[in-house]
Amino acid sequence: MGRTLRTFRWIFLLMCLGALTSGCVKTFHVAEGFNPAKNQRRVLIMPSDVELSALTAAGLTEPRADWTAAGKSNVDTALGNYLNKKGLVLKQYAGPTGNTQLSRQDTQLFKLHSAVGKSILLHKYIEPLQLPSKKGAFDWTLGDAATRLREQHDADYALFIYMRDSFATGGRAAVILVGAILGVGVQGGQQAGFASLVDLRTGSIAWFNVMQSGTGDLREADSADSAPRCRPPPCISPAGPGGCDVDATSGTVCDRRTLSTTTPFDIR
Repeated sequence: MGRTLRTFRWIFLLMCLGALTSGCVKTFHVAEGFNPAKNQRRVLIMPSDVELSALTAAGLTEPRADWTAAGKSNVDTALGNYLNKKGLVLKQYAGPTGNTQLSRQDTQLFKLHSAVGKSILLHKYIEPLQLPSKKGAFDWTLGDAATRLREQHDADYALFIYMRDSFATGGRAAVILVGAILGVGVQGGQQAGFASLVDLRTGSIAWFNVMQSGTGDLREADSADSAPRCRPPPCISPAGPGGCDVDATSGTVCDRRTLSTTTPFDIR
């Protein structure tokens, strides 16, 4: 029952994100005072949270271990290849050995990032649900649990990746077909996720980015190569080609094809 509720909540978020693509939306947010051109660039790459699932006829997701392993490998490789070109000092997360308590704390930190990220999607990207207490500011944190990573890994920031990809089964495809005949829209597989750059001095999220698409396959290296970047090719500049209008300062993207953005170290 708990997993079913979590599935429906995630589907609800995907539907809301999909609705955002019908107009101009702000797809990445930056905390006040964050300037990657001036700040330190020692970035700790956290283990990516990737899960690939089969979408059943009933609309529920069934995780597939083999797909997930392939997707995680492709995302990690593509992310590393991309960030290596950015002049960053990259550090790979190494879990604590021989310390059960620290291992448990790290596991909870990964879960916390997932929970906070989904809260940001809900309360920052969906205007009617924005929190009055935030007063429009981007002010989210993972707390002190993240700050100890600074000394352990000699890093300034930690990059967290959360990705989900689903693929319609034969039964779901039949439901989609029948729905189309009857004039009823039925959701197919979706690729969605978010990334957070966490300031390890404070635990605050310095930058947050989302992506959502009805196409793509993380099981394939070519598809995974575009997902971690969450960039909107061919839109590479304000009023760029392809009918997109991108403001690299505010993060506003007008693009009816997919919800995509840029990386924190592309912001100038």
